[in-house]
Amino acid sequence: MDTAGDVRRRLARELPQARRLSSAAARLALVATAATVARSGLLAAALAAGFGGGPPERTAGLLLGAGAAAAVQAAAARAHTALSERAAAAARTGLRLRLLEHARRLGPVRLQNLRGGDLSTLLTRGTDALGPYYTGYLPAAAAARTAPVAVLAVLALADWPSALAVALTLPLIPVFGALVGAHTRDRTARQWDLLSRLGGHFADTVAGLPSLRAFGRAGQRSRAVRAMADRYRGATMRVLRTAFLSSLVLELVATLSVALVAVPLGLRLLSGGADLSTALLVLFLAPEAYLPLRALGAAYHDSAEGTAAARRAFAVLDTPVPEGGGFARPPHPAPGDGGPAVLLDGASARYPGAQAPALDGVDLRIDPGERVALVGPSGAGKSTLLALVLGLLPPERGRVAVAGDTAWVPQRPHLFAGTVEENIRLARPGATGAEVREAARAAEAHGFISRLPDGYATALGDEGFGLSSGQRRRIALARAFLSGAPVLVLDEPTAHLDPRSEAQVVAAIERLSAGRTVVAATHRSAPLQGMDRVVTAGGAR
Repeated sequence: MDTAGDVRRRLARELPQARRLSSAAARLALVATAATVARSGLLAAALAAGFGGGPPERTAGLLLGAGAAAAVQAAAARAHTALSERAAAAARTGLRLRLLEHARRLGPVRLQNLRGGDLSTLLTRGTDALGPYYTGYLPAAAAARTAPVAVLAVLALADWPSALAVALTLPLIPVFGALVGAHTRDRTARQWDLLSRLGGHFADTVAGLPSLRAFGRAGQRSRAVRAMADRYRGATMRVLRTAFLSSLVLELVATLSVALVAVPLGLRLLSGGADLSTALLVLFLAPEAYLPLRALGAAYHDSAEGTAAARRAFAVLDTPVPEGGGFARPPHPAPGDGGPAVLLDGASARYPGAQAPALDGVDLRIDPGERVALVGPSGAGKSTLLALVLGLLPPERGRVAVAGDTAWVPQRPHLFAGTVEENIRLARPGATGAEVREAARAAEAHGFISRLPDGYATALGDEGFGLSSGQRRRIALARAFLSGAPVLVLDEPTAHLDPRSEAQVVAAIERLSAGRTVVAATHRSAPLQGMDRVVTAGGAR
């Protein structure tokens, strides 16, 4: 998608509700243009009649007509604004839903190819930037298509020399606007790129803050984020300077163009070559021919950021989804048919962009209730095998089948900003408080939760800020227990834990695995206790 026009056409095609509302707003622009022409004509006639000593009744009637036309113009403008705001809201919502749905279908594995803060920036600042495009640029474009043509037609009927002067000077505004606008487009694209990088740097810094503090590198990362923020601020100021320069250029061109119309008209009025009513009509209407083009030039700068963000959003939406829907649980046989709980039959998997497969022709059968540990060096394919079981990565070849739902405890379980109870209940929102506490006891988490300031009502920060790594792991295990899923998938459940926390997590796993099928990838020996079978992974086999 190379040009801004391509982005705008795709926005119109893929956000139909916003397109319909914008089309309705464009029709109101025709009404506003007609009301503007009528108001100018009636007001010019009223003033000419008043100065010429005409009947007061006629002057009053013309003034009432001009007032009615002004009222219609104001009502159309207000309705136009309301429809444009609704179109902007529909576009923001529609694009966010599209991005979220596509991200769900891509799954966590393919989303890793995006920079850390890029998707979140698109979902927030990026979609918000579409507002000025729908409330500023599109209304100005609709007015620019209708108002100059209507004004020129009326001027041609009333005074053709003035119409000729307007027609010759009118193209100067889009020419100068295009020259400055191309520069603005490049500056805005760079500004958006810096914003995306700043979001990624900031998200990565916050996520790794404990490690940075432990190694004394927090100050250096803080300075790096501050330097990138300064670069973004500088880019923003350059865009603003360009926008102010564009506005100044357009104002000067419009002012000089109106002067080129007004000065010859005034001379002809003094010499008797034009009457007062016609002169007033030309003076009222000539600025209305330039105003929509000036407004369009100013709105272009407001919409440039939204267009750049939409281009990034469409790049994400164009990321191909693998066959089978991407992030979806693999097909499973009917429970209770006597088959395996987990089956990999010649399964091969390849990460996006990788040359060699991460797993190649893997056969693995796990019976219901069996507990299997996956061991092997880093890069041997343990996490890839778990991703196949969970449906996060579809098999390139072969078959993967899972009987029933799965509960997943990743190596770094995510806890959301909310209470402890809300984080556990995430697995089953309808669970009672007693069921939440039972799950916490099974996961060896009830003891430390009870010692928190507000117990289960204690508010946690994002990523479980305020809890140790072992405590976060046990809350994730409680969440898995509460889900009631028959298959439990664990990825390095005791990694980076001290011996005491490791012993508590192992005890919780033993309790949770009773009556369930367990697939656990581990480097440590402690989780191997109580496992029925150990499978060694290596060399993509």
